Amino acid sequence: MPGPLRVTVIADSDTRWKWGALTARRIDPDARLDARLLRGRATPTPRQLAELGIPADSMVEATAAEILAGTNPDSCDVVVVSCVGGTVQALLHGFNRAWEGRADRPVVVTGYVGVVYEKLADGLLLRAGADVILANSADDARRFRAVYDGVGYPTTAIAETALPFLGGELYRPDDERRFTVAFAVQPSVPEGRADRLHLLRRTVEHARLHPERDVLVKLRSKPGEHTTHIEENPYQKLVASLDPPRNLELVYGNMGEVLDRTDLLVTVSSTAALESLYRRIPTAILTDLGIRESLGNHHFLGSGCFASWDELDDGHLPEADPYWTAEHGVGGGDPYAGLRARVRGLVDVPELPRLSPYYTQRTAPGYLPGILARQGLDPKGEPIAGFSPREPGPVRKAVHELVRNSARTAYRQGVQRVAPVIRRWGQL
Repeated sequence: MPGPLRVTVIADSDTRWKWGALTARRIDPDARLDARLLRGRATPTPRQLAELGIPADSMVEATAAEILAGTNPDSCDVVVVSCVGGTVQALLHGFNRAWEGRADRPVVVTGYVGVVYEKLADGLLLRAGADVILANSADDARRFRAVYDGVGYPTTAIAETALPFLGGELYRPDDERRFTVAFAVQPSVPEGRADRLHLLRRTVEHARLHPERDVLVKLRSKPGEHTTHIEENPYQKLVASLDPPRNLELVYGNMGEVLDRTDLLVTVSSTAALESLYRRIPTAILTDLGIRESLGNHHFLGSGCFASWDELDDGHLPEADPYWTAEHGVGGGDPYAGLRARVRGLVDVPELPRLSPYYTQRTAPGYLPGILARQGLDPKGEPIAGFSPREPGPVRKAVHELVRNSARTAYRQGVQRVAPVIRRWGQL
């Protein structure tokens, strides 16, 4: 019987830590789990980590170069890279350089934290080169293969699974408690203040129209905290101007715990919809702002879940199409058995080939160097001496000493106070 795997998860935000850590647990529930949190704008705060409730055997905050230097092939079987596409690409090149000449390198796994509704080709080609690239559904797997086939890149790394955080008890109506509507907001969709106010106003109106119901607004982060995306107009600030009734409540916490008491999940296109559909909870994908690629709700075409607040006010409860849920990774079953077998098989290979990213200095000489440079790597994948991911000027001066002393909480507070200065300096 093989022993537990040793898995390092590299993550650059709270949502990506959740995906990466739970993916590691799906690969091996007994694995030793080492967290490497990429230092940057969206590095998760202690509160966010505690809210997720996924413990690690060790947890270090570091730059990409520090992570590359500290990922020892002798003490790691699998590396799960749970980051934005550009960072994944940079780490693939960095690992190739750091592990040069090593026959016993770790297996590298990557993928997406949720619904893939934009930049499909860009994101996939930036992830090309990992040993295993996870597709969260049969539909995703087909689309991923079409992209790689289209550029002549092998599709063998693609593995069909499902989102690792799907689970929980199946929904059963309970007449003993108040009917509960949960509106799951998103940090980036929609972006505009007017659109957000519309959604909040309609949520508040629903609560007023149905005093017999509890209405929850499920928030992702507290003011000053960041997730994967920068949030310019936090919902908790906007709702204060709408004088919400007493049966409307702003809630944080684990999404699964919120779903435990939810009778109707409402969202624009949040991954929470997939969690809700998996549990057979009535789920509404809002059409108030249209069905548009920029909102991501086009992903749910054919699901049977589209509804407007007007329809929900009138008592409509959408019913999901079972064929759609099966094709989109929320149909139940155990989609991880194949992944476990594949990763174990790769771990047992005496000599893995070098990682083979699609982008190289030959295929993308005008694109790749910038991607590497943003993570402090030169065109060969080697760390740039003296590189710091923090921009120069007042931001760097404000936090420099705190970072050097590894005062993680104080560092994050400093970054959060000056976050408006650097909001526009995001990366791919």
